[in-house]
Amino acid sequence: MIELPSDFIHQPPKGYRYESIQFKTNVDAIWTVSDYRFLYNNGDESRCIWGFVKHKRTKRSSTHTYHAPINCNKVGAEVNINETSPYTAMQLNLTPLEQFFV
Repeated sequence: MIELPSDFIHQPPKGYRYESIQFKTNVDAIWTVSDYRFLYNNGDESRCIWGFVKHKRTKRSSTHTYHAPINCNKVGAEVNINETSPYTAMQLNLTPLEQFFV
């Protein structure tokens, strides 16, 4: 397991924890893992992709960006960490009427 980036601002929701694993050589996947056990998966942990972290390493520095998931196997668009939730990095596409109720 890989350590989460130091600027990752979220705390896991109650009953969950975060795990970060290497997805590709320059990309890590962040997963939310439920502490609850379910019958549908024989009592194993339930996992949901939170998002991805792309690393850009040069000789002088190292930076990273956060990306929303398209699914657990595809990296999506770059996102601002401040506009994500503790559950997912996916952005909501709300109509103006839906935004009124949020």
